[in-house]
Amino acid sequence: MTVIRPERLTDKSVPEKPGPEVFAPNRKPVENPEDADQMTAAAVEGEIREFVRRDVAFLRRQRNSAEPVAEPVADNLNGLIRRVSGASMEEIDRVILELQSVRDMLRNEGERVGREIAGYASLSHAAMTAMRVIADSLNQWKTAPNKSGSRPVS
Repeated sequence: MTVIRPERLTDKSVPEKPGPEVFAPNRKPVENPEDADQMTAAAVEGEIREFVRRDVAFLRRQRNSAEPVAEPVADNLNGLIRRVSGASMEEIDRVILELQSVRDMLRNEGERVGREIAGYASLSHAAMTAMRVIADSLNQWKTAPNKSGSRPVS
């Protein structure tokens, strides 16, 4: 296997450094460690700012070039949302219809139970009235003088 190395744009008279020193900038040694920390922090912040600038510029270029195509993308997105939500909406509609039929059935059953209770109340009232009539008749029969001359059996 052959390794192809791109030619460097640097001066050929400078020998190549092995390892990470190739990418490290040439800096003169700093005597104060606090200054070194501040310089390193400033360098990192500068690199971050530059990265953000490049990234923002790239995103702006993409957005500007994508604006004429924005409407078809929105239409595609709307269609996708309709397709994805369509099954859920149909299921919700089906559940609503089921719940409405259950509500109607419960209403009808409530009315039926109410009619049954009214029927039982009427029947109970009729039974109580009949029992009073029978009890009154028995009391009259017991207290009434017997025409045959014998007394009623107690």
